[in-house]
Amino acid sequence: MTGISLAPIGILLMVACLIAMLTRRLGLPYIVGLVVAGFLIALLPQGPNLPLSRELIFNIFLPPLVFEAALQLDWRRFRAELPLTLTLALLGVGLAAATVSAGMHWLIGWSWIGAALFGVLIAATDPVSVIASFREMGAQPRVSMVVESESLLNDGVAAVGFAVLSAIAAGASPTAANIIPGFIWILGGGVAVGLAVSAAILLIVGRTDDPLVEITLTTIAAYGSFLIAEHFHASGIISALTAGLLIGSFWTRFLSRAGRDRVRWAWEYFAFLANSFVFILIGVNVANQPLHRLGSAAAAIAILLVLAGRALSIYPLAGLFHWSRWRLKPSFQHTLFWGGLRGALALALALAVPVTVPERDAIILTAFVVVAFSILVQGLTMPWLIKRLELGRKQPEPAPAVAAAES
Repeated sequence: MTGISLAPIGILLMVACLIAMLTRRLGLPYIVGLVVAGFLIALLPQGPNLPLSRELIFNIFLPPLVFEAALQLDWRRFRAELPLTLTLALLGVGLAAATVSAGMHWLIGWSWIGAALFGVLIAATDPVSVIASFREMGAQPRVSMVVESESLLNDGVAAVGFAVLSAIAAGASPTAANIIPGFIWILGGGVAVGLAVSAAILLIVGRTDDPLVEITLTTIAAYGSFLIAEHFHASGIISALTAGLLIGSFWTRFLSRAGRDRVRWAWEYFAFLANSFVFILIGVNVANQPLHRLGSAAAAIAILLVLAGRALSIYPLAGLFHWSRWRLKPSFQHTLFWGGLRGALALALALAVPVTVPERDAIILTAFVVVAFSILVQGLTMPWLIKRLELGRKQPEPAPAVAAAES
């Protein structure tokens, strides 16, 4: 955050606190209020200059957000839903990316590499947006688990696919001999780094009962796993996800009794800070984008293609599990479809599109439009949808396997 003084940071924190109080009183999604606040800040005559860059998102905001989301996941419920969520993440990202890519190429005239890069970066739902929104709305446990875990998995898949396509755009040969090893390393290397870093941290944590030391060590695990993986050209998102899952699964054995609660509260606070900054910055930067250059027709086509891709990645794949214990009720499927919010990850990847891609500027503008629509329209209507479909926590919810069998 070089170049940003403490005064604007303090102002943003005050704005975030006021927005949190106001949105909870009004029953509105917190992230929507933050984006609107950022948009209004950008319109001020003496508004602060707060640029949003790929490095800022990847090196500062994403590590704690992905780690905290994985840390809070219930491993048993996550594992119970894994066949479904892996299918939605792997095949779903492919279907959504293919739909958007083909549409942007044939309808708008982008090159195949530009359309493919945009299709992949916009195909995955962003865990930053999804988890922040669903936690506040109080959706049923299974709904939240499937949406959150699918989002965490598919953003990793999208990041891997984006890295492969970026290498091709930079001049790498698009052959199986070059693509497959790179894909395996980006994915498998991320898992390996996450396991190694989190295992080492757990061994050290087991030798102390000081909660402050435990919080510090888990912070090292979050940033260390992410940044080390990125340094070796593996997936930092997959690495932080793996580290968070491992520590969250075993912290009852290694963390002190007092440390568990304090670590959990500390990470909820870290997530609050990161969410506050990232969504205010999204609002500020949406307002500062020359969106008129994109054109209303192109923007509308991009939004419709993204929605169509999301529909194709949810409804047909959910149908594969219709007769299994992982069956999703239609109301769950509708929530997955409309709750597939885009956010910081899509913007970070858009800003990382190689300069050799002719449509780079258009990709960035289109990503901002889709993200703004996703947060302001889908995010704002999600509480109504959850209530309409009667998926709030006040409804009784059986165990994951039982729920799947009875739905």
